[in-house]
Amino acid sequence: MGLIFDIHSAKRYESWYLSDEGKSFHKFIEQYAPLLLDPHPGEKILDIGCGSGRHLQFLSSLGMDITGVDASPYMINKAKERLGNRSVLKTGSAEDLPFEDNEFDLSVFMNTLEFLDDPSSALREAGRVTRRRIFIGVVNGFSWHRMKNQVLGLFRRPLVTHMKPLNLWELQTHITKVFGQVPMTWKSTPLFSPFFRRLIGFTPIRYQEAHCPFGPFLGIGLRIAYTLKTDNLPLKLKVNKAGQPVAGGITSVGNLK
Repeated sequence: MGLIFDIHSAKRYESWYLSDEGKSFHKFIEQYAPLLLDPHPGEKILDIGCGSGRHLQFLSSLGMDITGVDASPYMINKAKERLGNRSVLKTGSAEDLPFEDNEFDLSVFMNTLEFLDDPSSALREAGRVTRRRIFIGVVNGFSWHRMKNQVLGLFRRPLVTHMKPLNLWELQTHITKVFGQVPMTWKSTPLFSPFFRRLIGFTPIRYQEAHCPFGPFLGIGLRIAYTLKTDNLPLKLKVNKAGQPVAGGITSVGNLK
């Protein structure tokens, strides 16, 4: 299941979210989640690992019918304080969602998969309850910023030791394992900050604005593509010659073995 936030880990997470990195992640979500989800007002959307409801608040501003689920009762209570009656909120694990099949049009993981022990199981459950599209937003495990901090030993804080940032190739592996070759689009934040680009006077990588696999954050949108596979089972039926019609016009045509 992974980390279940209590009051102490929740406060550390909130501190991270109010940091420059956390604010950048939220800005990234606001920019790319609508683009990769293609949401329609009134559609039902599920935020898996909704935390204190910050992202649900944003999704509500898009006109969505919002629902959130989180394994932490403490976080669900904080989300209720933030959202009031604007959202359905339930306590439950990402790997065993308390919802019916195809109950939602869309679902999202926003900074959630990094805290789970088994991302594939969570994706499989999201596919079960979702009809149309899934969005995944994560901290990039291959970003130069994360690697630099790891080298400098800055990730020894209790909360961050539970976070396992995922890179683009790991995410694609999980998605393919669960859904097969489904239509998928991804975006990223720039590899270098605006301040760094202004400092050196040019952009080092031309395609970095949306498709650099080493940017700080990654967003993936995938379309649920259901496939139907049939097994041809032999029917053991011995067909006899048609006999004489019986009452009601029914003729005996054979016997099942």
